[in-house]
Amino acid sequence: MANQQRSQNQTAEGQEQAIVYDACKNGRIESLKSILQRLSSNIIFDLIHAKTNGATPLIMAARNGHYEVVKYLIEECKADFTQPGCVKFDGETIEGAPPLWCAAAAGHLEIVEYLVEKGADVNQTTYTNSTPLRAACFDGHYAIVEFLVKHDADIEIANRHGHTCLMIACYKGHKHIVEYLLSLKAQVNRKSIKGNTALHDSAESGSLDIMKLLLGNGAVMEKDSYGMTPLMAAAVAGYKNIIEYLVSQPSCSRSDYVDALELLGATYVDKKRDSMAAIRVWRRALNERKRLERPPLDKPIPENPNPAYLNAVEVQDMDELEEMIIDPDEMRMQALLIRERVLGPSHPDTSYYIRYRGALYADVGNFERCITLWMYALEMQQSVSEALAAMTMSSFLSFAELFAFMFSESGSRLSSSQSKNKFAKDILSVMEHGLEEILRFQTQQTEQEGKEPDGDKSVLNRMLVILLHLMNLMGKLPVCSPKAEPSPLLHSYKRLVYRLVKLDMRGSSGASLLHMACMEDTTHIGRYPVCSFPAQSVVGLLLQVGANPNARDSNSLTPLHLATKPSSVAFASIIDLLLEHGAHADTCSTDHVTPLDNLKKNGLLSRVCIVKNTTLKCMAARVIAHKKLTYKGIVGHDLENFIELH
Repeated sequence: MANQQRSQNQTAEGQEQAIVYDACKNGRIESLKSILQRLSSNIIFDLIHAKTNGATPLIMAARNGHYEVVKYLIEECKADFTQPGCVKFDGETIEGAPPLWCAAAAGHLEIVEYLVEKGADVNQTTYTNSTPLRAACFDGHYAIVEFLVKHDADIEIANRHGHTCLMIACYKGHKHIVEYLLSLKAQVNRKSIKGNTALHDSAESGSLDIMKLLLGNGAVMEKDSYGMTPLMAAAVAGYKNIIEYLVSQPSCSRSDYVDALELLGATYVDKKRDSMAAIRVWRRALNERKRLERPPLDKPIPENPNPAYLNAVEVQDMDELEEMIIDPDEMRMQALLIRERVLGPSHPDTSYYIRYRGALYADVGNFERCITLWMYALEMQQSVSEALAAMTMSSFLSFAELFAFMFSESGSRLSSSQSKNKFAKDILSVMEHGLEEILRFQTQQTEQEGKEPDGDKSVLNRMLVILLHLMNLMGKLPVCSPKAEPSPLLHSYKRLVYRLVKLDMRGSSGASLLHMACMEDTTHIGRYPVCSFPAQSVVGLLLQVGANPNARDSNSLTPLHLATKPSSVAFASIIDLLLEHGAHADTCSTDHVTPLDNLKKNGLLSRVCIVKNTTLKCMAARVIAHKKLTYKGIVGHDLENFIELH
């Protein structure tokens, strides 16, 4: 009876919280008053400070511009105007945003003025270190910017990426705010974490007026951490007007001018899809390289052309350029060559457009060209990026999705034994690069003395999941099936999986590869489906190469716990596999649950022969564990672990 009453109270509180939240979000002040006036002060306090979808009622009122609601919540309900929460802007979730930040970002001047009058900290930041002033600069709310500055907002507080208020105003093209910040002596040459300045931001936004303002206030052309100048940034973004202005400056060298024109042509090809505009700027670049009155600027000719680009090389004269007009594919290769030479392999655009070109080949069914380009991009990313970098992980996921698509949609293309072997070799090659990435991550961890940067564990988990999906695909091919005849390819594949298992890298919650192979959650990998889990073929292979069937995660769950859990579909064949390879059905989790308990709930206890799968050693271990008898330091290390398992 008491439990039923408690449940009813919780339901009522949940309904009241939802009504209060909705009233504040939609500005229904009378509805808000009617529900709160009949409640005690303690309940009101709890409701006003409770979060729904991460946001308090005050945050939603400030976000949506309901001045009267904001005033009522603070003055009558004693809402805490410093309490942060989550709020969405343009589809992006901002975490740790205080009410003042929300009002400033949304452009509600009256609410900003009220909150500051009440004592809100004008420099209180979000979790990414964004201030209310920066939020106002982002969307061009000039009056709010001016008000916050007059009330001691610091114009130089940068967000976690090192982007200042001036930088974001330049990037968003808000000229009046840029003028105002410059009049306050904003640091015009300050650099972000990646080394870009406000000049880079104005070049990327295409605002020539703002660029002139910056240069007139002492801005200096400098390179960012990728070696990019504002001139190069304008070329990558495709802003010809910025390029024409910058190349007219005395500080612009002839080689910079030529590189900018050639890079602009690459942008026209890949980003703007304007081949004739690309030809025009490439003509200008060639003319500048061959000017008779000046020393020639010859393009470098590689000794070994790149097979990924079909051995294409950059055009050297006007005749070659004119011939290219009738060959769109050659123009695209030219764009890739130019971008790699000018930007270098470390710039994200270099590998991005290689992958983009590969994707277009895949769209027309030319998977071989796609795989060749993507493999080249992956190797490039691994050579210049830290282990498990976002762009590299994106490449691995794209490969998994492509291979799944090829397998499901293009069965006729894989009908021959030769095609299937080629397909298996491609998957294996990607897996080898995945293993290399994990080894790099392991080395990186060692160099950092075991201190993992935030998020590394979740990214490692993602890498392991991608590899499991690739293993699942491999298991569907005859050359790697359980009944396959021994072959060099099969040997290489099993050796790779063996190395992965021996590394014993753990994902989220301390899950091993075998744990993840037994989990339904492993199915979810990206936007597009790849493989389903649990997967019997993957579990079988992992066990075959030596995966520990009794490995425990951070909750002391074994793979058998996951394969038998009542909340999932019972995978009988996987349960049998685990038991055959020595999985203990009586191991105890942190919550004192055993696989046997799960089997009882699933109605599958008949699958387990208690006599066969429970030894005297198991029974003795459980007695010791349950009676909390002293055993550490008395028995051997292996026996100690065995007792802890139970």
